[in-house]
Amino acid sequence: MRYRRLSYRYAMLVRSAPAWPLGDIWPSDRLRPLPRVGWRPDADMYETATALEVLVELAGLDEDDFEVQLFEDALVVEGHRRLPSCAEGAVYHAAGIRQGPFHVEVVLPSAVDADRVEARYERGLLRITLPKLTGGG
Repeated sequence: MRYRRLSYRYAMLVRSAPAWPLGDIWPSDRLRPLPRVGWRPDADMYETATALEVLVELAGLDEDDFEVQLFEDALVVEGHRRLPSCAEGAVYHAAGIRQGPFHVEVVLPSAVDADRVEARYERGLLRITLPKLTGGG
């Protein structure tokens, strides 16, 4: 698992108006929405008196398969899940396990102490503890 702390706010570029039915008349390479590829793993967040706790379900991954990014106002987990390929000539009868690139973002409801963040990955669950920023620091 790679962890990066970024000292700026998290933002997505989105269109402010609906797309034209026949496409863009004046295409612009400057203002394009960020593409949304892949899937979103299930995630929970709860708050205690001293911290925010985030749980992300990431079964079947190694720690090197994902990255945790902490922004001033959001936590982002991104990665890629690759499942073993099935035997040659096999035919799928059910395919419900998502694979490929994934992205989950969690808006932080309060300021956190980025120097004391802890992340643990055990048994397919990523648990991130984000201690709240106290008045003194």
